[in-house]
Amino acid sequence: MSGEVSYNSMELMICLAARNLEDERTVVVGTGAPCAAAMLAQKTRSPNLVILFEAGGMGPLLPSMPISVGDSRTFHRGLMAASMPEIMEACQRGMVDYTFLGGAQIDMYGNLNSTLIGSDHQKPKVRMPGSGGANDLASLCWRTMVMTVHNPRRFTAKCDFITTPGYLTGPGAREAAGLPPGTGPYKVITDLCVMGYDKETCRMQVESIHPGVTREQIQAATGFELLWADHVFATDPPTVEELRILREQVDPLRYIIGRSE
Repeated sequence: MSGEVSYNSMELMICLAARNLEDERTVVVGTGAPCAAAMLAQKTRSPNLVILFEAGGMGPLLPSMPISVGDSRTFHRGLMAASMPEIMEACQRGMVDYTFLGGAQIDMYGNLNSTLIGSDHQKPKVRMPGSGGANDLASLCWRTMVMTVHNPRRFTAKCDFITTPGYLTGPGAREAAGLPPGTGPYKVITDLCVMGYDKETCRMQVESIHPGVTREQIQAATGFELLWADHVFATDPPTVEELRILREQVDPLRYIIGRSE
């Protein structure tokens, strides 16, 4: 809560993510919170943001929240009703600025695991969906953003499996693996803080702290040692107008903002 404006953690993360999507940029999103962030950005500060969906929707003006990447709404008044190969080809050509990804685990270099939990790959503790298009998107889009709740189970010292490459093992590792120079993790937006990556070490570092949160809370919720930016700011909370548009136009049925994570 801030002043007269109350909001939950999901609303905060969506508003912060939307602020990172500049006008006249391109972003590949899935359904859920990333889609809500892109819709909010398009309805506020970035009216010319081009949204792309993995199933082929290019540049739609979303009338309401789609329930899947193949939902007919992802093509509404779009630039093109394309296909998955054309979306991936756009990424390969370097035409996509942002993507949003997630997973069960993320490490200090931004590597993501959405494949399995456990050390035995034949008999894991938990088997998850796997990559889908996540590996391609993180490999080829210029900037990867993550929205997730912040706890030690997710922010782990080492991923049990690297489904999606971040900075791999550190400086130069992406390029050595053959990935395009200049691409990689950009922001991690959680219910506690916003993090980026140190240019020298490629390690995750805290850039802003949310209202009511302490440094000690953030580090305690992280399974590895965090770096801290030279100037750590206080996160600006959602504005009245951002929340109004999010609640009335983006997600009026509270499919996304009604969840705790």
